[in-house]
Parts: sequence; structure tokens; C-alpha cells
Amino acid sequence: MIYSFKGHIPVIHESSFVHPLAAVTGNVIIGKNCYIGPGAAIRGDWGEIILEDGVNVQENCTVHMFPGKSIRFRESAHIGHGAVIHGANLGRNCLIGMNSVIMDDAIIGDECIVGAMAFVKAETVFEARQLIVGNPAKAVKEVSDRMIAWKTAGTKLYQQLPADCHETLKEVKPLQTLPENRPIQEDFYKTLEAYRKKV
Repeated sequence: MIYSFKGHIPVIHESSFVHPLAAVTGNVIIGKNCYIGPGAAIRGDWGEIILEDGVNVQENCTVHMFPGKSIRFRESAHIGHGAVIHGANLGRNCLIGMNSVIMDDAIIGDECIVGAMAFVKAETVFEARQLIVGNPAKAVKEVSDRMIAWKTAGTKLYQQLPADCHETLKEVKPLQTLPENRPIQEDFYKTLEAYRKKV
């Protein structure tokens, strides 16, 4: 669902896909080839939220901030299932792990990887290419070329997903029995395997 708030209407590029069960509210700008999963809430009611091209915000993520703030997710930022980003800025091609929490005025640098369930305290700043884990989160080592290649390959799948959703996703009633000619996802798995071999 897309909602206006106090005259602010979200701006969403036509190549991006917002699932009907997601909620995008108010002063939100979403660039090209972005994917917003079901259950995600992106609330630009108290401030501005900018998602640059190729960002994905997966299922059940929350994006919000304190009043008067503007936050930005740089190109190809990848926000894993259930993460909460509250008033933080995310660098280019970073990965935010599942169920992690990034608090107000924190800065996650370019190509950082934040581990699942990490808690990044308010106003914490991480430079580029840091592996960030724990509660409270801290940088434990630099992200290697191999790690960022793996992350980038995964994000490319999410950047293809909006086009796939526009083309094939539709609401249906479930089948009662398994059909003999049920499609298989062989091509998709081949694509995944090809990515794995590259990295």
C-alpha cells in the first residue's frame, strides 16, 4: 500500500516493485530496480527517506526516524529480512543482516557487512568495508574481495526480482492437488550456482 501524508506522496520509479503487503508512507523516494518485500514498512511521515537505485528492503523490515531527519540508503544497499533501520544512513553496496537493528544517526560505510541480529548504537560510524557483528556491534575485520563479490552477486538477484515480479507475480487461489506439469525452478537454481562459482 502506498500512502500520502501531509501532502507528501511517495515517488517510486516504474522499474521498482513494492509488494502490495508492504506500506510506503509520505516523503519517500525510491529509485530504479528496487525491491520492497511484503510486510516492509517505510515511513516517511516525520522525515525524508531516499532509496537509491538497486536497493532492496526485504520482508518485515522497518525504516523510520526521529522527526526532522533525512536518511539515505546508497546504491545497492541490501537490507535483510526483519531488520530495523531507525534514522541511520547506509553506504553503497552494504549488507544489513537479518533482524539487525541500526539506530539513529549511525553511518554504515560503503561495502560493509552487518551480521544478523547485530545492534548498532546511535551515532556509531563505521568506515567502508568493515564486518560488523554483535550487541553492541563492533567491527571485527575488513570485508574481503571474496565476501563483497558474494554479497554483490546476491544483490543482483534482488535487482532482477522487481522485473520478475512485474512480469509474473499475481494473486491466485491455491491448487487442491499437485499438477503433473508443475513448473520447476531449474533455471533459477542454475543462475544461483553460476553466481556461487564466480565468487
